[in-house]
Amino acid sequence: MTVPDILRKNLRLPVMAAPMFIVSHPLLVIEQCKAGVIGSFPSLSARFEAQFGEWLTEIEEALAAHDAESPDRPAAPIAVNLIVHRSNARLDHDLALCVAHKVPIVVTSLGAVEEVNAAIHSYGGIVLHDVINVHHARKAVSQGADGLIAVAAGAGGHAGTLSPFALVQEIRHWFDGPLLLSGSIATGRAIRAAQIMGADLACIGSPFIATAGARASDVYKAMIVESSAADFVYSNFFSGVHGNYLRPSIVAQGLDPDDLPISDPSYMDMSSSRTESVEGNLGRWTWDWRRVFGSAC
Repeated sequence: MTVPDILRKNLRLPVMAAPMFIVSHPLLVIEQCKAGVIGSFPSLSARFEAQFGEWLTEIEEALAAHDAESPDRPAAPIAVNLIVHRSNARLDHDLALCVAHKVPIVVTSLGAVEEVNAAIHSYGGIVLHDVINVHHARKAVSQGADGLIAVAAGAGGHAGTLSPFALVQEIRHWFDGPLLLSGSIATGRAIRAAQIMGADLACIGSPFIATAGARASDVYKAMIVESSAADFVYSNFFSGVHGNYLRPSIVAQGLDPDDLPISDPSYMDMSSSRTESVEGNLGRWTWDWRRVFGSAC
């Protein structure tokens, strides 16, 4: 299997921290990289265009200072997640900043676009694409993605339903490039199991929410620690794309986790507004991200 040097550089664990909407921000990314895992964040976590560039500069300067102070333990690289879905009006703006800052790793989601991949390749960056099945995986590679993140059953956020054993095996049958695995990975044993299964790195998200650097309320952090696999709710109501959400967080919004409306991708719109709306079978419903993640949003 061929793995680019950037996916090995300064790593102390074969891990990339998953980019988590709202939760991932500079403080968390910086600490992840300093700890020796790839730190990542969605460009849309910076809720305003100007803020995204400021965040990239803040992260670059902090990691450069760390490397100067600790040359024997240099920081791991960063990754930025770009939503390639047509609803993302900021894609061109955020892509241009990734190119300007030469972000080494870009994770693309909800669409495989050749022009986006070419832009990242123009300065030597690599593109990893989120996939939930082999059809999406083949399309991503055909459009120029360098590697894949297999988002299997149990992954937080937008996720698939396939067993990691099946998904990794089916991808490895024809693809020998960089492959990361995401889905309920939270221990060293699970990281090792992902590698034995055929993945090069593990992609870990939820455990990082319950850390000091995560941009989430103490209530939500406690919810992460106290919840179990039985608390996963798989729904497309919140963004139009199916994903896993925690039952207590849905209840906190005054909704019934067992009776959520059905939505569709046309309602996806992660705009710069902190208040979001979705129209489903119950009519138009509005929620505030601050009620989920706390006043830090």
